[in-house]
Amino acid sequence: MDAAEFRKRGKEMVDYIADYLEKIDKRQVFPDVEPGYLRPLIPDCAPQDPESFEDVFKDIEKIIMPGVTHWHSPYFFAYFPAASSFPALLADMLCGGIGCVGFSWAASPACTELETVMLDWLGKMINLPEEFLAGKDGQGGGVIQGSASEATLISLLAARTKTIRWLQSEKPELTEADIMGRLVAYASDQAHSSVERAALIGAVKIKKVSSGDTFSVCGSALKKVLDEDKASGLIPFFFCATLGTTPCCSFDKLLELGPICNKENIWMHIDAAYAGSAFICPEFRHLLNGVEFADSFNFNPHKWLLVNFDCSAMWVKKRSDLTGAFKLEPLYLQHHHQESGLVTDYRHWQIPLGRRFRSLKLWFVLRMYGVTGLQEHIRRHVRLSHQFEHLVLQDGRFEICAEVVLGLVCFRLKGSNELNKALLKSINEAKKIHLVPCHLREKFVLRFAICSRTVESTHIKFAWQHISQLATDLLKTWDQNHHQQ
Repeated sequence: MDAAEFRKRGKEMVDYIADYLEKIDKRQVFPDVEPGYLRPLIPDCAPQDPESFEDVFKDIEKIIMPGVTHWHSPYFFAYFPAASSFPALLADMLCGGIGCVGFSWAASPACTELETVMLDWLGKMINLPEEFLAGKDGQGGGVIQGSASEATLISLLAARTKTIRWLQSEKPELTEADIMGRLVAYASDQAHSSVERAALIGAVKIKKVSSGDTFSVCGSALKKVLDEDKASGLIPFFFCATLGTTPCCSFDKLLELGPICNKENIWMHIDAAYAGSAFICPEFRHLLNGVEFADSFNFNPHKWLLVNFDCSAMWVKKRSDLTGAFKLEPLYLQHHHQESGLVTDYRHWQIPLGRRFRSLKLWFVLRMYGVTGLQEHIRRHVRLSHQFEHLVLQDGRFEICAEVVLGLVCFRLKGSNELNKALLKSINEAKKIHLVPCHLREKFVLRFAICSRTVESTHIKFAWQHISQLATDLLKTWDQNHHQQ
């Protein structure tokens, strides 16, 4: 393919994507395929001779689309949203076109510098304390990671290194192995499994702190565990607070937890993967109060801020904590500006060496939507979740299981877990909408997340009518079957 053909095919692909997204509501939201469906549809080996673009293109509908779950469908209410917008898609195209691998400032100065400035823009939009911003001469700053899981892992590893070095400076006779075996990380029993995974990779113990009635961790719960563990000779070093938990979007009590972490010399990381985008709205910013006590903070514009995956924004108060943990300088990566103090080499802030020019997506989206456009997107989704909550509350057969704060509603039929499992099964087998469940304490609960950029009030009404009708059908047969037993 030469440049002339690329112009032609590029326009065809843009048309295809625009058609796909415009008419996505006509496609069944969840595919009708079984595991292994794809292998028999394609040859065993790559072709020896080139094939034409037409051949490849017609296989998209034939082979790929039948196995796609349509995350951007207005009938997709599972997980959390995956952001998507046309400005972000165009920026991703430019990122691929420039094709730089921005591991250092010299490897592409614009790639590094735009990222630093975009993370400052984003930090100001959510009113992050000044210490987290790079500014012209700040100690902190932001970086784009691939996902919240990476941000949690990076902060845990940085905290581990910092703690080991500090303890060894206090007691030089301690070996790294002595310390490692006693280190403990903490997170809510509602925290995402990626926090536990970070501890697994970081080779440290992790303990779950019990959340209260509102599924939030409070100060006294953390203090109790810390006191017990310190009495047994363990070394608490890291706490991951969650703002907007995955099961039910609950919020750990930062204003209670932060001072405890600061006093005990424990690194506090905040994972606000989903909820963080809402903090651009003044009416939701109070949910972030207490961030001033944190060492690191993370949220995903690729969930709810119209920036396509992957773009996970992470800030640290002291960037030297990260670079101190991950810095290696082989000659082939050195450049003559690196010691100037003006330069960030993002390879020291992350697990991989290479990185894409992801800040272009942020730049395009922030400029073409503006803060007000993004606020309206968030507010519309929150209005729709309250609309769904209202519909659920009008039906006496159902209950709401957690406070609806943002765009997630947790609900269930009053009755057994088996009944609710059967309801979810009938919803997902009908494939008109797509939902996933969660456990809240002993209850099996259905999660209804407002996801698509194009979802409207009519889709919410349709979804509720559909769920309500399936519940009616289920309860008829359920009562008969259970009376007979």
